[in-house]
Amino acid sequence: MASSRMTIMGTRHVISAGHYLAAHAGFEVLEAGGNAIDAGVAAGIAIGVLQTDKVNFGGVAPQIIYTAKNKKVHCIDGLGVWPRAVTPDYFMKKHGGKIPPGLERCVVPAAPDAWITALENFGTMSFGEVAASAIRFARDGFPMYPLMSQFLHDNRALYERWPSSGKVFLPKGRAPLPGEIFVQADLGRTLQYLVDEEKRVARRKGRKAGLKAARDAFYKGDVAAQVAKHIQKQGGLMRFEDFAGFRVNFEPTVKTRFEGIELHACGPWSQGPVLPMALNILKGYDLRAMGHNSPEYIHVVCEALKLAFSDRHHHFGDPKFVKVPINGLMSEKYAAWRRSLIGDKAWAEMPPAGDPKTLSRIANRWMPAPQPDEAPGPGDTSYVCVIDRHGNAFSCTPSDGSDKTPIIPGVGIVCSGRGTQSWADTTHPSSVAPGKRPRLTPSPALAFRNGKAYMPFGTPGGDVQPQAMLQVFLNINVFGMAPQDAVEAPRFSTYSYPGSFEPHPYYPGRLYLESRITKATGDALAGRGHKIGWWDDMTWLAGAVCTIVNDHQRGVLHGGADPRRPAYVLGW
Repeated sequence: MASSRMTIMGTRHVISAGHYLAAHAGFEVLEAGGNAIDAGVAAGIAIGVLQTDKVNFGGVAPQIIYTAKNKKVHCIDGLGVWPRAVTPDYFMKKHGGKIPPGLERCVVPAAPDAWITALENFGTMSFGEVAASAIRFARDGFPMYPLMSQFLHDNRALYERWPSSGKVFLPKGRAPLPGEIFVQADLGRTLQYLVDEEKRVARRKGRKAGLKAARDAFYKGDVAAQVAKHIQKQGGLMRFEDFAGFRVNFEPTVKTRFEGIELHACGPWSQGPVLPMALNILKGYDLRAMGHNSPEYIHVVCEALKLAFSDRHHHFGDPKFVKVPINGLMSEKYAAWRRSLIGDKAWAEMPPAGDPKTLSRIANRWMPAPQPDEAPGPGDTSYVCVIDRHGNAFSCTPSDGSDKTPIIPGVGIVCSGRGTQSWADTTHPSSVAPGKRPRLTPSPALAFRNGKAYMPFGTPGGDVQPQAMLQVFLNINVFGMAPQDAVEAPRFSTYSYPGSFEPHPYYPGRLYLESRITKATGDALAGRGHKIGWWDDMTWLAGAVCTIVNDHQRGVLHGGADPRRPAYVLGW
């Protein structure tokens, strides 16, 4: 099937982002002489304004960065921690094992520190320079687009729970219509405050001191004080000290090799390893011979993902608190054993996790009650990737929606509600604890060929993320598709695992297919034991992958952006 858009190509720099105006914001930075990190941060901050139903400046921003000069890969977790006041059994005692919507699920906002840390260590520009577009979009507004308008309309009751959220997202008592100008004045003022503090210090002490001042304005100044005061007043757990003592982490990536490509993903503090673990399992199959989106191909890819998700559920958590056997989970020996568990029939439920030391099954634990056969809900998040003229690469998945946690009055941000990805059960590896990170779904990836940045890629979509990313990666590197064709090709997704978001819904055996996949294929998969559900021809529930493929031989960058959401590519 021909794609609806052409693959955008460039020889100097290319950016692909989850919203077309964010791509433009980053492209302007590239054209002004900024590098991939400057442009990626500019686009990421803009996304926190343009897609503020799905991403927030006060949210998360995990990043994988490659610096060509020293040929090093860097990973910034961009993920907040539970406040000091929480206890491991807090939600068991107070809420019967649930982590409810609202301010009690808030962790420390990490995105501002992640953006500034990236600029400080790898960028060339000031916070004010890269945030200029975002400030303009917040202060002056931007035309509302259909997907966000529909989401706000469909979730009106969620936004009405909190007057501050209703004021911003339902300004006329309803969701803004497509084409109406959407303004976020408080958010614009908050961003401008950080810029003003940066300028005040940078004039005397230079760029890095200015960046520190912008960071301090958020975490140790008026913003933190205002947010903490409101949360405390409303019965939440966050305090000013949680902000003041917070810093993002540099973390090692998890990597594997597949057909001459080295793939880097985020570590087990996130769901990042699911992608390379599934790839390791699939190395033992001739995927090309199966044929793209054939029943056999979809079956083995789904079963490999199920096995990886089972290990995610039983092993992954913040490595500062949990001993994750990541080396064993990533070993070829373990992958071969997991591969042997894939048969002609689908696992009716989530497969058992594995012990990489003994190569034995682990009985499933912490299993929620199966949900009715209804369509699982969407996940939040967006994505941005950049490759610049120097060969630097940036891959980032900013996130945190605004429908489950209120806007902080006068500040215009949502304090990261990422606590929804923890478990109230104190025995779970991703349980709640003071200073602990939830297990994060946003998980950017970056692939290398011949030691050079080859393919940054990522997507929104919650638990669908590694599934959509895996399919696009295989579309390009196994089936030889151009990036735009690869991101538009029909997708599928399994839901046969406990979901990452509270209340962790579980749909045993459930497999959704976009309806461009033939009914005969769906029938064949049902014959193998999959419980088939059908999506529209092209649905935003299947993710919205953005990617850039670097053809080093020709010196040409090829970009793809998913039309399932308002993503676009720009290049020169």
